[in-house]
Amino acid sequence: MSRSKSGMAGFVIVLLIIGMTIVAPLVMNHTIAPDPAHAWEGPSGGHLLGTDNSGRDVLKQVLLGGGTVIFVGLGAAAVTTVIAVALGSLAAYLRGWVDSALLQLTDIFMTIPQIVLLAVLGSFFQLTSPILLALLLGSFSWPVLMRSIRAQVLTLKEREFVEAARSLDLGTLRVVFVEIVPNMAGYILINFIIAVTNAIYALVGLYVLGLAPLSGANWGIMIHQAWTYGAIYIASGTPYILAPVFAIALVQLGLVMLTRSLEEVFNPRLAEG
Repeated sequence: MSRSKSGMAGFVIVLLIIGMTIVAPLVMNHTIAPDPAHAWEGPSGGHLLGTDNSGRDVLKQVLLGGGTVIFVGLGAAAVTTVIAVALGSLAAYLRGWVDSALLQLTDIFMTIPQIVLLAVLGSFFQLTSPILLALLLGSFSWPVLMRSIRAQVLTLKEREFVEAARSLDLGTLRVVFVEIVPNMAGYILINFIIAVTNAIYALVGLYVLGLAPLSGANWGIMIHQAWTYGAIYIASGTPYILAPVFAIALVQLGLVMLTRSLEEVFNPRLAEG
């Protein structure tokens, strides 16, 4: 991974942010007490990034607010990847009516406006659980990756090692998930990281639009509250809206840069070039 300086830098960024989300809750109080007397204070020695409309420290909110966003991003990406790999691989390998049915299902999911559907689901269910949010986001984000996996398997299924596995009558599931899928490990991992970035954007969008319960503290809720309380119009409130935006952008930048190293790890020809 050290062959790509930008990729290594991305790995370090992601590692540091994940470490922050793990360590911060262990050394800091989860509940940040409001102090209305110090509302909208600018950066100072006591509050390096100032305070919000309730007088709560902005830096503490940023440090404590990444856990949910990153957890949901990773969880949703995992759900998306598992569904896409399973359905795409089986569709390409089995072909026939199975392929047609799964492609039709994919077309149906791709025509559903996700943000509208999530808004409707949010009105019926309390989306307070990060696990539920991850499942919902992951369950509607797999169609594009599924088609890509299907195309990959259509190529790999004609290779000699797959023909040899078929001749040994190893069974469909073993041929697909033991012989074919591991040969797409690099492609799957890179698309998993891309799915993480998409899930984080989708989650933050839900909070910013007020479609998810605004309870607790995370970067999406900070942006929503900053907009709601007019932080953009208050000079001392600028750090309150920029800090979570910068944190999200830094995570996304680290993930995108990390994919460059992963591409070279799984495709040595890129490193030689």
